[in-house]
Amino acid sequence: MNTARKLLGTAAVVVAVGVVAGCGSAGAPTPARTTAAPGSVDLRMTVWTSNEAQLALFTGIADAYKKDHAEIGTITFDSLPFADYNTTLTTQIAGGNAPDLAWMGDLSRDLITAGALAPLTETLKDTEGWDYDDLLQSVTGQFSQDGQLYAYPFSNSPFALYVNEDVLAQAGQKLSSSPTWDEVSKIGSAVHSATGKAGFVIRDFNYSAWNTLATVWTGWGAEAWNADGTQCGFDSDQMAGAFTFLRDAMETSAMPGPGTQADFFAGDSAFTIAQVSRAALLDGSFRYSVHPLPTGPAGAYSVFGQAGVGVLQSSPHVQEATDFLSYLTDPENAAKLAQFFPPPRQSLLTGEKLAANNTKLTAAQLQEVVVDQLPNAVPLPNHTRPAEIAQKAKTALDAMWTPGADVRAVLSTVCDAIDPLLSK
Repeated sequence: MNTARKLLGTAAVVVAVGVVAGCGSAGAPTPARTTAAPGSVDLRMTVWTSNEAQLALFTGIADAYKKDHAEIGTITFDSLPFADYNTTLTTQIAGGNAPDLAWMGDLSRDLITAGALAPLTETLKDTEGWDYDDLLQSVTGQFSQDGQLYAYPFSNSPFALYVNEDVLAQAGQKLSSSPTWDEVSKIGSAVHSATGKAGFVIRDFNYSAWNTLATVWTGWGAEAWNADGTQCGFDSDQMAGAFTFLRDAMETSAMPGPGTQADFFAGDSAFTIAQVSRAALLDGSFRYSVHPLPTGPAGAYSVFGQAGVGVLQSSPHVQEATDFLSYLTDPENAAKLAQFFPPPRQSLLTGEKLAANNTKLTAAQLQEVVVDQLPNAVPLPNHTRPAEIAQKAKTALDAMWTPGADVRAVLSTVCDAIDPLLSK
């Protein structure tokens, strides 16, 4: 999910997770049946969706679970505003009003590091029929530590290149079947000159959410930081190459400049880079196609955004919440969730199965942009203190988009800004 759109004060995070860590029990939950009295357990799960169909699905699964679990009084799904989700969640945790279960994106590293989440591996492996080995290993890393899974990665949506075929035709342009970034930029500039519409748009970037640019710089072989998150990667040659490309795209109007809004799904641009799950925004008002991310100088690659759901250690019902989570995510219910969220289970990852509940993309398209990409996809940058890192990097990168900016000098200031945080 988008880091910059869910910024929150780092101090609040640290305080919040510190409180949680202090309140939680240290041991892993066991898969043993609860001894709680009938009707004595009320569970609450925070989510950031307000989609009625999605909430109805969750409620339906919860109602089915309750029929076989007399200890459950209520299971509620608390829909929090997306833009303020992290802030609201950490405020609830710090205030002693933590949910029992919670969706999480870039807050996951802080919660895991602070010991705020209950370990799940043992319970899920010991739950009959859950089939832990069905999980695709490439999607569990962001929610794991030392081989232990702390959140179920229920949504794993690769980024893809969406193409407005009508706009390209209007501009007399045609995209190859295996596009490169140079090709996309060249066509984008031509489209802008011919039609006045935007070329390519990195959705949600808006010259603020720099983490979304990982969908570009990975094609140059660049990384925001090294594997263990201790060394900044913005001052690398690869990153300089990626940002030089982006600056050139901005200056040739292949990419809209700061302050210019262009919504691909409203027909405002030739291309957009967005998660496959955004296909739901296609309304049939123009012809479209979808492709894996354009190839960069480092070759083909894939990037994906994730969301997970975990159990808070501060919950008075860790065992019962973990048991419900295992039910919510078992093979049968995971298949139901897959109609909205690209699943982590290999058994569900075929184009035909995904297309069964997707009216926007064909089985062949879903096979190409989801199934074939996930095994080798890399996640968006994620680190502890995400809000503080995001703000400092954003402030440093603002200079990148000014006339005559020195790319390498600006990228060096990014490392100067975030290195102290990476080393903590």
